[in-house]
Amino acid sequence: MEHHWSDTIFPLYRYPKYWAECFGAAPFLPMNRAGMDELGWDSCDVIIVTGDAYVDHPSFGMAIIGRLLEAQGFRVGIIAQPDWQSKAAFEALGRPNLFFGVAAGNMDSMINRYTADRKLRSDDAYTPGGVGGRRPDRCALVYAQRCKEAFAEVPVILGGIEASLRRIAHYDYWQDSVRRSILIDATADILLYGNADRAIVEIAHRLSRGEQLEDITDVRGSAFIRRDTPSGWTEIDSTRIDRPGKIDAIVNPYINSRDMTDDEQQRRNAALYGVEYDANGNPVKRPRKLEPLDRQKSVIRLPSFEKVRADPALYAHANRVLHLETNPGNARALVQKHAEVDLWLNPPPIPLTTEEMDYVFGMPFARVPHPVYGTDKIPAYEMIRFSINIMRGCFGGCTFCSITEHEGRIIQSRSAESVLDEIEAIRDKVPGFTGVISDLGGPTANMYRIACQTRAIEAACRKPSCIYPGICQNLNTDHSALTKLYRDARQIKGIKRILIASGLRYDLAVEDSEYVRELVMHHVGGYLKIAPEHTEQGPLEKMMKPGIGSYDKFKKLFDKYSTEAGKEQYLVPYFIAAHPGTTDEDMLNLALWIKTNGYRADQVQAFYPSPLASATAMYHSAKNPLRKVTYKSATVELPKDPEQRKLHKAFLRYHDPHNWPLLRTTLRKMGRADLIGDGSGQLVPAHQPDEDGDYRSPRRKNSAGGRQRKKTLTQHTGLPPRETGTGRGKGSPRRNRTR
Repeated sequence: MEHHWSDTIFPLYRYPKYWAECFGAAPFLPMNRAGMDELGWDSCDVIIVTGDAYVDHPSFGMAIIGRLLEAQGFRVGIIAQPDWQSKAAFEALGRPNLFFGVAAGNMDSMINRYTADRKLRSDDAYTPGGVGGRRPDRCALVYAQRCKEAFAEVPVILGGIEASLRRIAHYDYWQDSVRRSILIDATADILLYGNADRAIVEIAHRLSRGEQLEDITDVRGSAFIRRDTPSGWTEIDSTRIDRPGKIDAIVNPYINSRDMTDDEQQRRNAALYGVEYDANGNPVKRPRKLEPLDRQKSVIRLPSFEKVRADPALYAHANRVLHLETNPGNARALVQKHAEVDLWLNPPPIPLTTEEMDYVFGMPFARVPHPVYGTDKIPAYEMIRFSINIMRGCFGGCTFCSITEHEGRIIQSRSAESVLDEIEAIRDKVPGFTGVISDLGGPTANMYRIACQTRAIEAACRKPSCIYPGICQNLNTDHSALTKLYRDARQIKGIKRILIASGLRYDLAVEDSEYVRELVMHHVGGYLKIAPEHTEQGPLEKMMKPGIGSYDKFKKLFDKYSTEAGKEQYLVPYFIAAHPGTTDEDMLNLALWIKTNGYRADQVQAFYPSPLASATAMYHSAKNPLRKVTYKSATVELPKDPEQRKLHKAFLRYHDPHNWPLLRTTLRKMGRADLIGDGSGQLVPAHQPDEDGDYRSPRRKNSAGGRQRKKTLTQHTGLPPRETGTGRGKGSPRRNRTR
């Protein structure tokens, strides 16, 4: 019989309830003492501290975790966006009986507060009124320290996307250096990375039974401090990489076989399985059966914080090993020394089953912000209040995106019945609903119920992506469950329209033309945003994104079905400037492609190095962690200079007169002065516009009707521009879900 990691889990909905379940579900989790008094509480069992405003909606992390713990019988309070200048705000609900749960919010606080050019943002989509500055830099770190100041003896558990991305030594773009694990800097007791539903419930129940947090070291998806490796564990040394002219005694066992020579494979097997020797010290030549190490009791030692801080190549190596240990079916524990202590990371959390997903999303959410905010608008909520999350995870593996580090590659889907029930709940409960569901998706629009054809292959796979460089032959690409969900959702009484706004993996969608037809004919609101990201192979390889041919194939289907539907609809492609692996020539070719296809970028996204992403490792080290890292391995082209980043963005906005002087100068330096002029095949005019900013090509008529109509690449949403590395893609706050 085929076994799988999901066969051994204890379902979330089967835990015996904590005694406080007698209080029942609260209309809102309390934010102050008055709210606790109304519920008849004398204390909170758990207090969640978050950098976002409290919105009781399943797209907000504090609501998901809070309602989940409430369903387990615990009394949960919320401290949202506290004044971090002193401990007073952290004492507002009193001492929690079990622990503080601390998260920065639905976004990494540094990405939330600063642009890709390290400029301070003036707004914050997760704050009432969109006001900026309501949370500190490295929010989770500061909050955890204040919790310890308020109640030193109370355990502090870090979680959310900020904790996930900073769980080990990580490159910090804003300081341009490698920082320690946030767990150590925050002086917290334990860190939960990834979607922590399962871990937080287990820990809460174990603490309620009297266990001490320092003794809870076996929870998957957790990181904590140890002094040494416990007995019974086998430690595998991965602290070094090969140097020119030197052969290491132990070869890193986590390099892909395609990167290994025969000799390296033999040495790897010797290191992993052992070799018998005779009395003279010579290897025994008779064959014997090799027994593999027990994965459940194996831990990989990464280079220490001090070493990866000093050696960018070692940083890239550590990043590579971490990303190869992300499949919950075969991942091993990791350990990394920080000064005199070890940071221990247990294997990733086991994904939720469909029944557990339905349980989590079936909580009694009010689906609106807490009444304490009055009439103030919270922009992120306004954007997602009529949207529904149908799944978690993404197996795309894009190197610049944070979804893999946080939600993992295995898709966790809700049942159709659960999704349809939520549509009816929105129709009946949410103020201002007009009959239009703004999105039915998740981290991606079209990975719902898509997985490996067999569970055994899924549990053994170590690929960073299921769809790069091509779609894996073991991946089931059938979209029929999603197509049926769309059709059933449209039949619900009171529903006029259902739009799809989540990021579409068009290279996957084209494998099911019936799905594309359904999407285009019924669920596009005039524009469909997709993300080819680039046209040139150099940067695309570093992104792990498909070639532009996949875009062309999808566009043909999109245009075909739009015509069949009698609708004028447009694709809106996103592109990235200044990604590792991108040259000036690459950006020029992309600009020419954009112009040839009649697009104009309204907003431009520059590469944003988020902590822990593979592309960030490239940015910091100039090494490619997608392949074996050595000191002699090829370097990656890095457009890091501010002027070069400015140039790459200017290529994307070739039509903006403010960029023309820079582009003219650059084109002349590149020997491409032939692209300066007013010809149809030229990129920028030879002359600047008049002072009033009006410029018309001599090729165009002077009448208003003679102006060329251009398709716009992006549209303003009122939220911060989409920037890579946030896990946010397509502007959807849901993609930053904090756990």
